[in-house]
Amino acid sequence: MVMYLLPRPDGSLRLGVVSSRKLGNAVERSRARRLLREVFRRHRSEFSGTYDVVLIARRELLDAKWQDIEKDLFDIAHRAGIYRAPEKRQSSEAETEGAG
Repeated sequence: MVMYLLPRPDGSLRLGVVSSRKLGNAVERSRARRLLREVFRRHRSEFSGTYDVVLIARRELLDAKWQDIEKDLFDIAHRAGIYRAPEKRQSSEAETEGAG
């Protein structure tokens, strides 16, 4: 996939997804757009910035596993500076000792 960013003055982050006819037939193009929108939606809280984000689907997306699509999106967004990994919860000793 390819990512383009356009700065926005109003402070929100919006997503647009594009797939060309080179990607495949209408069913394949729609599936690619749905996959990208869903990955972005599930991880929306991990993205920051005031941009219009445009994702362009590539043919390889149709054969990729869900985890690969997520990883690719995170890598691209991290390089663009709009992705921050979720904070991992640190368990305290009291939580681990009190279980039993």
